[in-house]
Amino acid sequence: MSYLPSIDPTVVIRAARGSDGEVLEHLARMDSQRPLSGDVLLAEEDGIVVAAVAGDRVIADPFRPTANVVALLHIHAGRAERTHGRRHRVRVPRLRTA
Repeated sequence: MSYLPSIDPTVVIRAARGSDGEVLEHLARMDSQRPLSGDVLLAEEDGIVVAAVAGDRVIADPFRPTANVVALLHIHAGRAERTHGRRHRVRVPRLRTA
């Protein structure tokens, strides 16, 4: 059976689980990287893990076009950081009466 990529693949972004360890190690080896550690966010395309991000490190399947999926991972990782209290606060100046 040969794998034919879908024209409009379903992409799922989710947090990695303990059961993803072997898949993430395989992905890291394919990408000639060391495995990710810490909080890992991964992207599945049609049920296959194709990329993952942890902090500023990214691993991705070098045999697939993954730039768009990696961009999605960065967007979701940024949202996750903001919801965990690392939000950048904007200081609004106080208005003074004349």
